[in-house]
Amino acid sequence: MPLDVQNFAAANLLRRPEPVRVGGFVAGFDPATTSPYVNYATPLPGTAPTEAEVAALVGEFQKRGLLPRLEFAPDAAPEVEPALRRAGFSTEAMHEYLVCTPATLTRPAGLPPTQSPATDAEFAEIDAALTEAFGAEFPAPADGASLLRRTQQRGGAVRFVRAEDGTCAGAASCSAPAEGTAELAGVGTRPAYRGQGVAAAVTSALAGVLFERGAGSVWLEPTGDGSRRVYERVGFRPGGTRLYLRLAAPLP
Repeated sequence: MPLDVQNFAAANLLRRPEPVRVGGFVAGFDPATTSPYVNYATPLPGTAPTEAEVAALVGEFQKRGLLPRLEFAPDAAPEVEPALRRAGFSTEAMHEYLVCTPATLTRPAGLPPTQSPATDAEFAEIDAALTEAFGAEFPAPADGASLLRRTQQRGGAVRFVRAEDGTCAGAASCSAPAEGTAELAGVGTRPAYRGQGVAAAVTSALAGVLFERGAGSVWLEPTGDGSRRVYERVGFRPGGTRLYLRLAAPLP
């Protein structure tokens, strides 16, 4: 599975408005935002980067005024981490990822129904709900509603649960499939609606949609034991780890 996830990471970055190949690295840049969670790089599986290639990659970030940052499955490219650390990169985080397949996907009884957004108002409601759900834990994108719409327009999917007041109780999105798999992300529930199966509902629904579109698996990264239990409930199982590295030294 690390190879599938790593191949997906590279293919997904090539979808960015400004993709760049540097040696065995792929960097994806979006001039609409300076967010390091949108603008980052990843190695191709098996990459053994030279010092010059790492320096060239850093240069691509620096000339855009961006933080050099990478996300990758280290098992798929074991020589990358040592090369980056020699260049001054340090650990931002390491996360386990979980994988769901058509054989493991379940939809427990009693989950609330989900919907696909269609109007500007619905995308805005989802963005507002996710901003409330994540609070200060993750920085909200400047134009989250447009990002969600683009995800759906480009072959991915967005699902939400409608709240009693007609707005959004919680939602999530999933990228378009690449290399046989797809990444599910941004699962969030407004505090008032937690414990009602919202996260499980949107996660299960999105995985089902992507399987219908031909994906052989869907993967995600849990943010804690609580979310992990939710995902395991609908069929996600341990798949491996992903490493997040960023350049420790400040940009000149």
